[in-house]
Amino acid sequence: MAIFLTTERLVLTVPAPADLPDVIALHGDPEVMRYLSAPKSPAETEAGFTSRMSARYPRGLGYWIARRRETGEFLGWFELYPSEADSTVVELGYRLATAAWGQGLASEGSIALVDKAFREHGVRVVTANTMAVNAGSRRVMEKAGLRFARTFFADWDGEEIEGSEQGDVEYQLTREEWSASTTQP
Repeated sequence: MAIFLTTERLVLTVPAPADLPDVIALHGDPEVMRYLSAPKSPAETEAGFTSRMSARYPRGLGYWIARRRETGEFLGWFELYPSEADSTVVELGYRLATAAWGQGLASEGSIALVDKAFREHGVRVVTANTMAVNAGSRRVMEKAGLRFARTFFADWDGEEIEGSEQGDVEYQLTREEWSASTTQP
């Protein structure tokens, strides 16, 4: 298990084939997928997981499995996904199992990743997106220091998701904003 980042309660590791059953269960949970899409089939999840595992991201960015530091319990995943147009702009993403909700774990992991992205990986801007109605995810973005940037209407490929008519929101944090709010070593 290759560790990428450790926080007070989390360990983020490079994905391994042994993580696939946990990710399949996560993506198959309708509550977890509520603001994303219909639950994914095991085959869809396996294809996406395999492509993410084999992807080569620049400067240490990527996709990590989140486990509880004390027990090793699978909690979900986090990612910093670089923009195709500019690899110094990254999108923060996270997906946690419902048993991990409401404990501040998404915020803890997001704060640590944003900090690492700016400190160590030459990132210029961190963005994150969610449905406008996803209050929990919006709180996580705000706790990680990101600020509301815009509302937009994504193409859901004909998929009806309750609340999608209110649009999606993008939050972002620039290196300059992060530097101004962070004590540098």
